[in-house]
Amino acid sequence: MTTDPGSSPRLVEVTAANIGTALAVRVRPDQEHLVGPVAKSLAEAYVHPDVAWPRLIVDGGRAVGFLMAFFDADWFGDGRVRRSGLWRLNIAADEQGRGYGRFAVRAVAEEIRRRGGTEFYVTHHPGPAGPENFYRGLGFRPNGEIHEGETVEVLRLG
Repeated sequence: MTTDPGSSPRLVEVTAANIGTALAVRVRPDQEHLVGPVAKSLAEAYVHPDVAWPRLIVDGGRAVGFLMAFFDADWFGDGRVRRSGLWRLNIAADEQGRGYGRFAVRAVAEEIRRRGGTEFYVTHHPGPAGPENFYRGLGFRPNGEIHEGETVEVLRLG
């Protein structure tokens, strides 16, 4: 991972003091149709505070991305299945390819384990411009489901 010398990436809670920084995180223009903007994530976190976990990804003194995880979410809305995973991942356009996405996935995996989870779910838009290869490279595998038009993949946590 390429980072600032002497620093390492970390997750930071989104607060009133840094919300402007969070809102400024933008993916590449060719990726905007694949991932919702940070503003949408924060609105979803506001209406789902019981499961949403929005965080800035910071390295040194700069925000390099944003993620929103979900924990113990009622997947089908009927109480039968509860899941945890990555709801949204936005790596800033000029920070991509430096390992921040992998850092974010590992950090969410650690949080899921800390909370007693054994499976890590992601969803993504299918197609050549999507993040399928990124997630597959980290060990995620499709489980055969489509959720709101997106491919569902799972990583078993050991």
